[in-house]
Amino acid sequence: MTSQWECFLQNLGVWEGSFTQFSPQGTLIEDIPSRLTLEGLNNNQTVRLTLSRSGQDVKREFSSVGGGLLFFKNGSFSEGLIQLGPFSEFGAELALVHENRRLRLVQIFDKNGQLNTFILIREHLTGTEAAERPTLQLDDLLGEWRGEAVTIYPDWRSPDTYSTTLKLQLDDTGRLIQSTSFGDRTITSIATIKDRIILFDQDPQKQVQVLLLPDGASATSPLKVQLRQPLFLEVGWLIQPNLRQRMIRSYNEKGEWVSLTLVTEERVGNC
Repeated sequence: MTSQWECFLQNLGVWEGSFTQFSPQGTLIEDIPSRLTLEGLNNNQTVRLTLSRSGQDVKREFSSVGGGLLFFKNGSFSEGLIQLGPFSEFGAELALVHENRRLRLVQIFDKNGQLNTFILIREHLTGTEAAERPTLQLDDLLGEWRGEAVTIYPDWRSPDTYSTTLKLQLDDTGRLIQSTSFGDRTITSIATIKDRIILFDQDPQKQVQVLLLPDGASATSPLKVQLRQPLFLEVGWLIQPNLRQRMIRSYNEKGEWVSLTLVTEERVGNC
């Protein structure tokens, strides 16, 4: 099995891009060019991170990974808090890697648990083409998607791999009907659509929104995180018209981080 350190090393290189901040409603707040260098030292026993942004450099060195950080084989990863606590900020980063590009999303909730801000980070390896996709549209997602999910765990148990199906279609009133199947379990939910926001609001206490973002990205978040309620954070990336990746970071009813799932799916039909 590939070690977490070997998975981390998939990210070595110089990544050029930008940090773009959005409000929960998708309003652009600021866009800052960035350059992030991940350099292997001592025969890759150590990795030095240098982030240049707004004329300032931030440096970190790693000799191991762990805590709230987990990697997949292709280098995709998530880092964030391992425990939701009362009266404290909460959030996580979810990062997808595909060939010469990375798409990273940071979701932040304020001390009252309210969704506060998104930071979308779009990067490409220096010297390669930065071929971004347009802002995601609802029509880009409609249809049936089939794929494979890999779930890894912070307690280092063996990963789980299983098939997935996602069906997205509009009903006669313009609402979105979503049917998600993981293995032998299927969940169906209904959402209303307003501009770039898809809102699953059937349960007023557990409202979840999907925000459509530039570069084929989407951010799925609860509008409010609450103690004694399970939750998940998700990023999606439409890499090609019929190829999409999603990453899901899940917490249980105790507020404990319990798993990280990477889904790679292809559209097999239109609805």
